[in-house]
Amino acid sequence: MENFIEKVTQINDVVNSFAWGWFALILLLGTGLVCTVITKCFQISHLKHWWMKTIGSVFQKDTHKKLGKKSGTVSQFQALCTALAATIGTGNIAGVAAAICVGGPGAVFWMWVAAFLGMMTNFSENILGIYFRRKNSEGEWSGGAMYYLQDGLGSYKGCKQIGKVLAVIFSLFAILASFGIGNMGQINKITINLQSAFFGGVQDVNAINWLIGICLMIVGGFIILGGLQRIAAFAEKVVPFMAIVYVIGALIIFLCHINTVGAMFASIFKFAFIPRAVAGGVSGSVIKMILDGPVKNGCKRGVFSNEAGLGSSVMVHSNSNVKEPVKQGLWGIFEVFADTMVVCTMTAIVVLSSGAIDLTTGYAAEGTKDATLVATAFGNIFGRPGEWFIAIAVLLFAFTTVLGWSHYGSKAVEYLFGVKGTKVYKVIFVLMMVSGAIMTSSLAWDISDTFNGLMMIPNLIGVLSLTPLVIKITKNYVDRKIKGKDVEPILSYDPDIQAEFAPLVKQGEE
Repeated sequence: MENFIEKVTQINDVVNSFAWGWFALILLLGTGLVCTVITKCFQISHLKHWWMKTIGSVFQKDTHKKLGKKSGTVSQFQALCTALAATIGTGNIAGVAAAICVGGPGAVFWMWVAAFLGMMTNFSENILGIYFRRKNSEGEWSGGAMYYLQDGLGSYKGCKQIGKVLAVIFSLFAILASFGIGNMGQINKITINLQSAFFGGVQDVNAINWLIGICLMIVGGFIILGGLQRIAAFAEKVVPFMAIVYVIGALIIFLCHINTVGAMFASIFKFAFIPRAVAGGVSGSVIKMILDGPVKNGCKRGVFSNEAGLGSSVMVHSNSNVKEPVKQGLWGIFEVFADTMVVCTMTAIVVLSSGAIDLTTGYAAEGTKDATLVATAFGNIFGRPGEWFIAIAVLLFAFTTVLGWSHYGSKAVEYLFGVKGTKVYKVIFVLMMVSGAIMTSSLAWDISDTFNGLMMIPNLIGVLSLTPLVIKITKNYVDRKIKGKDVEPILSYDPDIQAEFAPLVKQGEE
């Protein structure tokens, strides 16, 4: 068994070096840059507009409007919360801590860069997802990268087969990633943190793992097998609460270390461009050390957290009751902002103020464990209850990620095998939750990291190829909603959906 695991690890390392190599990272940042340029830096130039249309409209009835169980839709706010449920996970806590421990404080700067550009990648993904979505045999909206690869990229001359093949590849990797990042990896982190916080003195650790896994499987099964609307209803209640409480806790720690704020931010910018080894006087290739250190770790963990560029969250955004593609694109901007600029930044502040990271050299103190570093930092301020709080936060963050990814995987299965296949997938997905609790190797986490990268490549090819359409739809929206021009709205690739929605949008229904 050990030989098998070692062989799998070796193969995964080779594939991962491609999936997260410089071609992929350049493709990721390049797509974000292109989407930012073609939309005229929409995230800045129309900041007030997207802010008011997203979080600023949270108390408006239309934002929470539901159309009933048979409609196959969720409200715009539920779509956001379900997407955030899948993105705000252990990557926001353990992932950020790992990025800083491995890549130094400078990794935080590159997380911000990836997020800034990722806002417009996610914006573009959501536009394309809404534009190319369609109803399945059960009357539920189905959308995602597989559809804009098939019907968008595939509509170009000579690209029909390329679009179809990339759609299938994306779907296969999305299914595999759902079992990794979306299931076993998250459950494993929950188990580790609950063990550390509540069961430190228990001798029979294996029994505790089984107990945690079975409990999570039962609760997860009840929600997941109930379908998207049950997942969305749960996410709508849990996500805002857990995010706000976590940020408040992080702010208290920030205020307790307010005297080190200057040194913290100085280290972030300093080590973003100066590798730690150089700062410590060690010779080597400066550029390579910067690229392989803070840049790669920051970008990688940023995407791992907010998923902009993976093409994953668009699968739930496509279930929104929204009619305007750009309207859901605005929620995509806010999703990345909330996930990385707010939650991940709060975690970075907690980590850098913990004393576990030397702000002068950028290195972690000997014996630092990134998996429990945030819990230790909370424990330093709040005592034992602080560690309990992080264990519960990881439980909620990670568990809602599992719920969100169960939907992503089911949509990928639906594309490949039809609606009936999703029922089998959901049962397997729920049963696999136990295996995440009892596994002791980090291999599943590493493999899920690889599948993330492999999902990202076909998705970004699709987004880049369809930038002319993103420009067209965005300009149409800006002309109508911001400049007040009387032009026909562009809403769907399907003439029937376009004809149905256009009059409603003209009447003010977005």
